[in-house]
Amino acid sequence: MKKTAALLMALVLVFALAACGKKTDTAATDANATASQEITLQASNWKFDQAEYKVKKGEPLKINLDIKEGVHGVSIPDLKVSLDNNSKSKVVTPEKAGTYNILCSIPCGSGHSTMTAKLVVE
Repeated sequence: MKKTAALLMALVLVFALAACGKKTDTAATDANATASQEITLQASNWKFDQAEYKVKKGEPLKINLDIKEGVHGVSIPDLKVSLDNNSKSKVVTPEKAGTYNILCSIPCGSGHSTMTAKLVVE
């Protein structure tokens, strides 16, 4: 009985600590927002169609994934963007100027590790 109670208390503590993490968003996300700018990331085997995409800070941005060849996903970790075959677009508002890494998020073969691009927010 004591072991069960201790395990239950440990689980409650873990969940409480996980919920207290610091939020450091650099982009606001609104599924209903109308985007004033839009980019399409075209993915083919081991590359995106552009090495760099430029957008303006503070304006809603719709990011689309267009898979031309292979199986790919997109991750822009600092903007909390994750796209794949099930979710091919997302609207975010980049609030901070800078350069953000665009990565292929699905292992796609021998060139996967070099399948990157940049999102430049000006």
